[in-house]
Amino acid sequence: MDRTSQPDRQMDTVIKLEDARKIYQMGQQQVHALAGVNISFKQGSFWAIMGASGSGKSTMMNILGCLDRLTSGRYFLEGRDVSSLDDNALSEFRLRHLGFIFQSFNLITQLTVQRNIELPLYYLGWDAAQSARRAQELAGVVGLEDRLNHRPMELSGGQMQRVAVARALANDPQVLFADEPTGNLDTATGEQILALLCELHKQGKTIIMVTHEDHIASYAQKKLHMKDGLIDKIDEGTYEAN
Repeated sequence: MDRTSQPDRQMDTVIKLEDARKIYQMGQQQVHALAGVNISFKQGSFWAIMGASGSGKSTMMNILGCLDRLTSGRYFLEGRDVSSLDDNALSEFRLRHLGFIFQSFNLITQLTVQRNIELPLYYLGWDAAQSARRAQELAGVVGLEDRLNHRPMELSGGQMQRVAVARALANDPQVLFADEPTGNLDTATGEQILALLCELHKQGKTIIMVTHEDHIASYAQKKLHMKDGLIDKIDEGTYEAN
């Protein structure tokens, strides 16, 4: 399927940055990690953020994922100015509306696959029966329904990343963030994870992925290139599924 030939969805803006700036104080020097970024991300879109080390791509991901705060400017998420929220409100908003997939999986080794998937639901106050049903449903989505009672060290890297994807989906997030999601995987397994992300996008998820590999970025609809804390250019993705 050619991603550009998907049925055209009427998409609303889910993320908007206005003159977004992030300054880090490094001794006597100020580092402008974001230097006045203006951009909108539409609901149901799939983006890849790229750039050299120090370009601002990781800072952009941390700001968009509500893991860090702007020094100045405004950040609207689902129409709400989250840049004005205090730390507790921001954490609550992140827990309820966002999902994260990390390069290093970030699974809890002492917990089973089911318990790892359920973890966000525990913090959301779901009861045990609801959480178990949701975890089992999501394990089926990522093809791990027969691994629910295994622990992470009993899984392959690809299976651990699938658990991470399922956990990221537990709260049915509005936006799914993927930070180098194939970085610790072999090529074939990485392609499987990318195919899974494409399927989630096809189902309507907004996905924002950080990668330094152009091949990985080509799976996205749009490639956002960062340079010196600013958007350098935006290219179209080129992925076509078999």
